[in-house]
Amino acid sequence: MSKETIKIYVASHKKANFPNNKIYVPIRVGAALNDNDFGYVRDDTGDNISNKNKNFCELTATYWIWKNDKSDIVGLTHYRRYFFKRKKNNKLQNVLDKNDIKNILKDYDIIVPNRTFIIKHNVGKSWEKTHIKKDYDECRKIIEEMYPDYLSAFDEFSKSRTLYLCNMFISRKEIFDEYYKWLFDILFELEKRTDLSNYDDYNKRLFGFMSERLFNVWLKKHSELKVYRTPVYNIDRRPYNQYLMIN
Repeated sequence: MSKETIKIYVASHKKANFPNNKIYVPIRVGAALNDNDFGYVRDDTGDNISNKNKNFCELTATYWIWKNDKSDIVGLTHYRRYFFKRKKNNKLQNVLDKNDIKNILKDYDIIVPNRTFIIKHNVGKSWEKTHIKKDYDECRKIIEEMYPDYLSAFDEFSKSRTLYLCNMFISRKEIFDEYYKWLFDILFELEKRTDLSNYDDYNKRLFGFMSERLFNVWLKKHSELKVYRTPVYNIDRRPYNQYLMIN
């Protein structure tokens, strides 16, 4: 266990302060679309989808990790959002460190944010209220075609009112790889079937938003995984909002 390598990548597109801990590695997302890399790892090296960042958001970083990193344990956080030790404040010195992560993963398989609760609607209805309904319906169709054994998990999750957001988690690399193989199979097929040309900038981030939902579907299907929930804080203001009010 002591010799296992850990890298927690921090998705970033600007200069920022990072934890003073070698396991945290800033990665410049969308590097192919901007020359300014700030000295960070770039997501446009090796096997990458960096040029899709405007539609895939931080997934250009997770694709890069999936295809290019060989660490034993990997994860993703954001330049403002981190996993924090329980009952600690939002100072960078209180993020999960190497020993915290190793100790958690002795007993658990995956570290995720605390759940977010949707106050007024279920997951499927909240997507319809804030995004474009046909995209969610098409995603369900793709799952039915490509991964039919996940369809009941998709439908069950769609009726729920809780979810994990941020596309943040930490796990052993084999779990990370298994998930992202499944996820990108679905998202790349959805990309083929979707014309984004008339979408506003918010909804052009379709695949980033959809992946947040699909992560929950995957976890629901893989109920054998032991999930450890821990707080996510926005270091510049407050704990990440755990309640969504969608009218």
